[in-house]
Amino acid sequence: MSTVKLFKNAHLISPADLGTMDLLMAGSQIAALQPGFDTGSSNLPIEVIDASDCYLVPGFVDSLVHFIGGGGEGGFASRTPEMQLTDATLGGVTTAIGVLGTDATTRTLTNLLAKAHALETEGISTYCHTGSYEIPCRTLMGTITDDLILIDKFIGVGEIAISDFRSSQPTKDEIRKVAAAAKVGGILSGKAGLVSVHVGSGDSLLQPLWQAVEGTELKLSQFYPTHINRNEAVFQAGLEFAKAGGVIDFTTSTTSYDLQHGEVAAAAALARALAAGIPAMNLTLSSDGNASLPVYNDHGELVGLEVGQVQTLYQVARQAVLEYQVPLSDAITAITAAPAAILGLKQKGRIAAGMDADLVLLHKSDLTIRDVFAKGRQLVKNGKAIVKGTFEQ
Repeated sequence: MSTVKLFKNAHLISPADLGTMDLLMAGSQIAALQPGFDTGSSNLPIEVIDASDCYLVPGFVDSLVHFIGGGGEGGFASRTPEMQLTDATLGGVTTAIGVLGTDATTRTLTNLLAKAHALETEGISTYCHTGSYEIPCRTLMGTITDDLILIDKFIGVGEIAISDFRSSQPTKDEIRKVAAAAKVGGILSGKAGLVSVHVGSGDSLLQPLWQAVEGTELKLSQFYPTHINRNEAVFQAGLEFAKAGGVIDFTTSTTSYDLQHGEVAAAAALARALAAGIPAMNLTLSSDGNASLPVYNDHGELVGLEVGQVQTLYQVARQAVLEYQVPLSDAITAITAAPAAILGLKQKGRIAAGMDADLVLLHKSDLTIRDVFAKGRQLVKNGKAIVKGTFEQ
């Protein structure tokens, strides 16, 4: 099969609406895009893909996935399973960032890094954060700064936990030191050096981040808080954070229990934040894929457990358009350009010459996924996986 592919008559959502164009993919990169591309004089074997009646959008960027599973809140038997390749690709995800969560004892950074390399070998782009919920952060090289400088796949730290009974109850000075180390590591390695922040339902909301920034050279934009749709109070605190220039993230995996107990549905949260005047580039969606979704009673006792799904990322973006009238370009921004920007992934999240050839074809009629390409390789065709992970049937 040719490594040069020409998408004909595609409606490009870059995520800006570029209208109908042809796109030329060469190897792992986008080579060119223009109306009516002429290949008549080319001697290259070119595979032509009819993209009529489809939107061509960037591959989706999932900024929070538990590659090696999570959980354990209900004991060893409640540890959730590892992510598989098609968990991502069937949902259009071509770039994913792996994290640890509550458990940094039986889930380790070495295991996380190995799984990231495995998923990359199988077909998608992967990165990781060093650390976990707890502060001081566990690292591989001894410090956060060393991890970011010396380990290519590590681009940030987290997800550190605040306002949550499962957090290590960090002080503002501890949060400052984590952010400072991440910043220096990012500067010296050419990475974002951001701090991914798990936000619980505690009364302190996002105040620990405001307090950490106050009176320092740190900026809100270095913190990337997630689960901002956890409840109405967290959502409102998130809007304040975003209006001050921060980027906030809504979690797409959920349970009926959470929705019945005050969680703001992610699609509704995106629509409401846009209506409140928050710029699309300050809003992202992430799946929290393969995380445990614990259900607690009023006494804090675990009574149930579900598993986050990577494919909810695309499902919620689609729902935002079809049910909440979010403009398609804004919904696509939340799962492409916006997360790529805050994560510092300069080759991801947009359709332009020279960018990585991560592309998704969506049927215009219902926004379902037709085809998925990652680094120029087709992984999904006509809605079915044509490439599977090593141990998938």
